[in-house]
Amino acid sequence: MNKKSIESSVQDLVEDIIRSSEIELVDIEYVKEGPFKYLRVYLDKAEGITVDDCADVSRALNKKLDEVDLIKEQYFLEVSSPGVERPFKTDADYQKNIGNFVEVKFYKPIDGRKSVEGILSKKQDNQVVIQAGEEQIKIEVKDISKINRVLEDF
Repeated sequence: MNKKSIESSVQDLVEDIIRSSEIELVDIEYVKEGPFKYLRVYLDKAEGITVDDCADVSRALNKKLDEVDLIKEQYFLEVSSPGVERPFKTDADYQKNIGNFVEVKFYKPIDGRKSVEGILSKKQDNQVVIQAGEEQIKIEVKDISKINRVLEDF
């Protein structure tokens, strides 16, 4: 089974496990790091994901994975929070972070810059608007290599 098939199948299993809860599946990664394989499941919820939430989902998912014998090779299962400063992957990530301070990195320099920091003002269609001080910067989503929330130091 290839990486995409494994991630898709695990997504179905996780969504079944969390269906009646407030927990949201954020991302799934099946990756090789050094000699080891890792299946990582990232969860969140409105009031913040807890260690107990992750442990409960991990136990249930581990049981289901053993039942369906989806992954034939040895791997480590990790279930955790993606963290506040995780990269945005979905439109919902953008919408939830409107009004927050973000860092945007570009695939190639735009107006001589490789990145910009500011307040995410809006996201519509294929464009985001960042308020960087007095400057309002419009960026095409296709030009963004990474965008994530940044906690401001006070």
